[in-house]
Amino acid sequence: MGYFVSVDSGVKLYVEDINPFGKKTIVFLHGWPLNHRQFEYQFNVLPAWGYRCIGIDWRGFGKSDKPFEGYSFNRLADDVRAVVEALRLKDFALVGHSTGGAIAIRYMSRHHGFGVSKLVLVASAAPVGFSRETAQSFLEMAYNNRAKMMQKVIDGFFFQYITKEFSDWFMNMGMEAVSWSTIAIINTLRDETLYGDLSKIHVPSLIIHGIHDKVIPFAQAHELHQRIRNSTIVPFQFSGHGTFWEERNLFNELLRKFV
Repeated sequence: MGYFVSVDSGVKLYVEDINPFGKKTIVFLHGWPLNHRQFEYQFNVLPAWGYRCIGIDWRGFGKSDKPFEGYSFNRLADDVRAVVEALRLKDFALVGHSTGGAIAIRYMSRHHGFGVSKLVLVASAAPVGFSRETAQSFLEMAYNNRAKMMQKVIDGFFFQYITKEFSDWFMNMGMEAVSWSTIAIINTLRDETLYGDLSKIHVPSLIIHGIHDKVIPFAQAHELHQRIRNSTIVPFQFSGHGTFWEERNLFNELLRKFV
């Protein structure tokens, strides 16, 4: 089922809640510039295994409200806290992909991991996100031809072959965001780092990263592993940035075992 949760100053986030009576809850935070639907290939499987799966569209993305302000990691982490409180979630696994991983890390440090028993970081844009050069390239396209920017995202996202139909689906997902939120997150990824957050994570953590990732270098997964206590790193040998689809069977099985 899908519904909206108020988080701040009238801003409402869209939440997809699948199998609400599942034995264990997993909360998913999508990557930039996508939305909860990127986890379709988890939502098809994990609820059938008995899990409750909750996908949150960040403000500015997917079906959520799209205010002009509020795209810092602090605000986005506070939005997650508001959803957790509204749904009265506890003892849940938090899964964050790419920028969603950065938001998950900030949530763990800023809110002391409120309600979280396990953390899964997937190709996380942490401890740093975009270089100034990468950010400037994306910003130029976002201001002048956002569809071209989204195509560049797709071109560098996957290691494995994708069909035109799949590419079109991904394009449409990215274009559901608005331009100002897309731009604001580029600036956040350029300007904010998470080095100080990592030592504050105290739950068992699983780090998943494709060795062919062109978006966030695989070396950053090693850095997260070194800085996050009680963490395990699993390299995905046949994936780029899209481990959740490229090796979805392995991905889903890992989630099941870890959670």
